[in-house]
This record gives sequence, structure tokens and C-alpha cells, in this order.
Amino acid sequence: MPCVYVRVLRRHDSSRPSQACSATGNLGSVAVRLLVLQPSEIDPPERLGQWLVEAGAELDVRLPAVHDIPDTLDGVDGVVCLGGEMGAHDLEEHPWLADVRRLLADAVSRRVPVLAVCLGAQLLAVATGGDARRGAQGPEAGPRLVARRDASGPDPLFAELPLTPDVMQFHHDEIHRLGPGTLLLASSPRYDNQAFRVGPSAYGLQFHIETSPETVRAWVRHDAEAAVTIPQHLLDDEHLEQVHADLEEAWRPLVERFVTLCASPDSPSLAELAAGDRPVLPLLDR
Repeated sequence: MPCVYVRVLRRHDSSRPSQACSATGNLGSVAVRLLVLQPSEIDPPERLGQWLVEAGAELDVRLPAVHDIPDTLDGVDGVVCLGGEMGAHDLEEHPWLADVRRLLADAVSRRVPVLAVCLGAQLLAVATGGDARRGAQGPEAGPRLVARRDASGPDPLFAELPLTPDVMQFHHDEIHRLGPGTLLLASSPRYDNQAFRVGPSAYGLQFHIETSPETVRAWVRHDAEAAVTIPQHLLDDEHLEQVHADLEEAWRPLVERFVTLCASPDSPSLAELAAGDRPVLPLLDR
């Protein structure tokens, strides 16, 4: 199996590439270049990163609190933005959030595909005219199901998902308003805006698909307020292992389709979605 270089930026290593294997056969010999924004050290790419690499992507992983993030998306085929414990509006404590929001808005304007998870989805919503706030129904945490909306039927990523896919929830804030022209793809009884698409190829997921059982256990230890809302049997080792197997079965194929989308964002299958004017995005203050 051929290998590609995955440039992973960490606190003590800002330039050395690390090597990872990738099944690039379906996409040819040129890797898809993805910028991965990791807002928090407690939410790394984990299995999502593995799925992306094995689908043929080369990852440039950056922690915005530590590393500079690009001023432009030149040379970037897609953007992934992960989760974190901060809020989308916590600019005073985390001023780099403004740069992430601006980069996500730029990706939507340029039709660079985006996959944004949890905080990343909240930032994507805010960057495109929506808003996020403290969840009115309290924290949503643990293994859950979401339900696809009818509008997801023709979507190039969501069309082949199960109607009620397994997800891992762990959030205190909610996306309480989507921006103009945003398409709602999935909901849950507790919070409506669980998955959405802005423009032809920018996706937000309020839930997590990237976790491992170990990461979920660490979050439970770290966040007692959210942890008490999870029935204890759902945190049993056997149950967590099964849930993550179900997560992989549902979401790994979608991640593979995302990489394919990044490789050919102007493919005929997206022509109808890309038709019309580009979204008009709000100006963002620092």
C-alpha cells in the first residue's frame, strides 16, 4: 500500500513531516491536500484522520492556539475543523477563533469543501450568518442517534447514510440558527440543527464521528456536567466498542465520499448543487 506524507504540526515540532500509509488507488497518485484545524488538544483527528488518510488525503494538522493558520486556501483541496471545549464566540479568551471563522467563510465563498465537527460546525454556522449559544436544553452527551431530513436525500455525502445513523454527542452549546440558504440535513429530538450544508460542499456536524472509546472516557472524566446525563450502561467498555464499530460503519463511507469530493469539487454530480450565486457571507469582526 503506497504511503503519503502527512504534515502534522504539534507544539514541539512545527515542520517535520510524519509518514502514514494511505490507500490512494481510487484517487490516483496525487494525494488530496486537507487542512485540519484542531481547536483543542482534547479533540484530535483520531479515527477521522485515519479514514481520511486511508481514503487518499494528506493532512496538515494545526492547533490554531499554537500554530499559525494559512491566510489563504491556495493549494488546499479541503478543510476539516474539529471540536473543542470553548464556544464559537469566546474571542476574548481565544482570539484565534476569529481567524478560523474567517477561513471557513473563505472556504464557503471559494467552494472549497469543508467538514466541520461540533465546535467546528458552530464556527461554520456563525461564519455563514447563523449563530450558536449555550444549549437551551442543557448538554447533549453520549452515544445517540440522529435522523436524516428529507432534504438529505439527493445530497452527495448524506444520500447513502442510514436514516438514523449512530453518532457520539458531547456538547454544551447549540447551533440555534442556521445562516441564509443553509440546508438542514439531520436533526435530533433535543437539538434540531445536527447536520447541515452551506453552499454545495461545506458540511457541519454538531456531533462527533472521530472519537475512540478512550477519548470518550477522557471527556467523561473531564466534564462531569455532561457525563451525568449519560446512562452508565452506555459507557461500559463493551457498549462503547460496539458504538464505535457502528460509527465507523455509518460514517467512514461518508468520509471517503468527502475525500472524493475534495479531489473533484466540480464533478458533474455536483453541478446542480453548485448552480446559482455563491452565498453572500457576513463580515466578521475580530
